[in-house]
Formats: sequence, C-alpha cells, structure tokens
Amino acid sequence: MSTKPQIPGTVIFDGEQAMKGYALNKMCFSFNEKANRDAFLADEEGYMAQYGLNEQQAAAIRAKNVLQLIAAGGNAYYLAKFAGIFGLDMQDIGAQQTGMTKDEFKAKLVAARG
Repeated sequence: MSTKPQIPGTVIFDGEQAMKGYALNKMCFSFNEKANRDAFLADEEGYMAQYGLNEQQAAAIRAKNVLQLIAAGGNAYYLAKFAGIFGLDMQDIGAQQTGMTKDEFKAKLVAARG
C-alpha cells in the first residue's frame, strides 16, 4: 500500500482529484472555443449548471479563485482557460498563493531580482 506524497500547501493532482474535478475541468476545456467563453460570460450560473458543477466548484468560479478551484479538483492547465477569460495572469495567481495583493506580489518579485 503506497501513500500519497505530501507537499505542504500543495494539492497533488492525482486520479482522485481528476475524478473530483471532472465536471469543472470539462467546463474549462470548453473555453477553448470563443462561443463557449461568450456563453459563459452571458450566463455564468446557467453555464456551470450545464456542466454539473458542485457548490464548492461553483463558489470558486464565482470568486475567480484559482487556488480554490485547484482544491475543488481543477487541473492547472484547464484552469488557465478560465483565468484567461478574466485577464488573470500568473502574477494574479502568485498573489492568491501568497495572500498578497497583486501589487505587493509584483513588488516582491522586483525586490527579489536585486
């Protein structure tokens, strides 16, 4: 019997997470098509219902919180499609991960360059 690797503060995307996030990831994959992105923006609640998102996933979508989406079974590659709809970039995600504002996170990156 093997145990899951533990990385503090990190959700490991494994088979269990894939099953948990199937509907969410399927919805995010649909955002490859502009018509689907437009349909989502026109009726977010209806679009989520069409894919059968659970309340944890829907709440994370409403909050536009990538970390909550990962915890809800989201795969980072599919979630990038969702984040792109709202113009969220890696600095936005880094700010979410560190609990900082985007400006604070950017300042930290600049300071780290020396």
